[in-house]
Amino acid sequence: MGRGSRSCEPAPCRRRSRLGVPGDAESPAEGRTEEMERLGANGSCSNGSLLTLSCLSHHVVCQVISGADPAGSVHDNGTLDTSWVARLESNYGFYIGLGLAVFSSFLIGSSVILKKKGLLRLVEKGGTRAGDGGHGYLKDWLWWAGLLTMGGGEAANFAAYAFAPATIVTPLGALSVLISAILSSYLLGERLNLLGKLGCMLSLVGSTMMVIHAPEDEEVTTLDEMLSKLKEPGFLAYAAILLAVCFLLIFYLAPRYGQSNILIYLTICSVIGAFSVSSVKGLGIAIKGFFADQPVLQHPLTWILVITLVASITTQINYLNKSLDIFNTSLVFPIYYVLFTTIVITTSIILFKEWVAMTVVDIIGTVCGFLTIILGVFLLHAFKDMDVSLGNLPQILQNEQQAPVTRDDKNILIEVDNSSIAPEDKPKTLA
Repeated sequence: MGRGSRSCEPAPCRRRSRLGVPGDAESPAEGRTEEMERLGANGSCSNGSLLTLSCLSHHVVCQVISGADPAGSVHDNGTLDTSWVARLESNYGFYIGLGLAVFSSFLIGSSVILKKKGLLRLVEKGGTRAGDGGHGYLKDWLWWAGLLTMGGGEAANFAAYAFAPATIVTPLGALSVLISAILSSYLLGERLNLLGKLGCMLSLVGSTMMVIHAPEDEEVTTLDEMLSKLKEPGFLAYAAILLAVCFLLIFYLAPRYGQSNILIYLTICSVIGAFSVSSVKGLGIAIKGFFADQPVLQHPLTWILVITLVASITTQINYLNKSLDIFNTSLVFPIYYVLFTTIVITTSIILFKEWVAMTVVDIIGTVCGFLTIILGVFLLHAFKDMDVSLGNLPQILQNEQQAPVTRDDKNILIEVDNSSIAPEDKPKTLA
């Protein structure tokens, strides 16, 4: 019956037998007298006390199972109007989260095309390319539209986690790769050969396998708990390795090989992404604490996370723009998705000790997913310049099945050598 309710049953179920008095052995007056004495011994309406109600020939015994104060009752009545939110979430929460995740993938995939169009317009106007260090794209509204679209997609993806499980929302992020590849072929005129498409699919399957088999995050509710996680030796060593790799890529490899190797800029974005995602998680805890009247603004970790997030996002945008300006969009986004997802999952496992809860099945699934990602990236990157499609695939296979030569290679080589020598220069033999 709700908070402060009383458990009541009709007399046939809980008559005097409820009090240990046979219903037919005594008169009604004697039974009620003894019953009232027993009820009076229990005191006031506290938890476990018994109350009696009489109506004509029926007799009801009630037991208080929980208490409520008037203030609490008023609070409960005030929250009845918002109960429809809870009903909506319980009945349609999964479908809302699913829709938000799909909508997020569409926005993120479209944002890459808009940003790429903005970069191409900058080149047509004669501005300095982003790959050469130019920042003229900041004056193009189309590039800003792409950035805002990506922000909306990330916000929708964040909201999806509030309704649907992470094992459903995260793999759906792979849809943005497919959307980006499809839109780039129609709007940018870029082509992705058959092996590249197969590599995309393998990369997405491998990333999805890793996400499915990755254990859930450990519960962290306060900034102090987050700080203790960040100060653990294992994560400090991991963060130091990431920073060393990042500095090596930025100051040594990027100036030398960034224009020719697609993995340089995208690896920088992915490594920096480990810090941006960790900062977002920490700031999420801070926001929850702020609405719970906790002094999060006075906590130094809050501002450290803000500075880290701003610096990491700025670096990611810079090098991602360089990659989009130089390389094919159909290659940039899938590789970035694979590298970013792998590093973020690894960071979460180390930071929140998720590996402790992993089963044998999860370990095998994670390893298989990682190997599938490697195979997909190899197909995507190694054969990007080959002209392979479903249309010319039968012709390619037919040409490979034909016999290439009818004579021995050694005889052909001898004939070529002999034909290149003049008759008068050939060695003479004695008869």
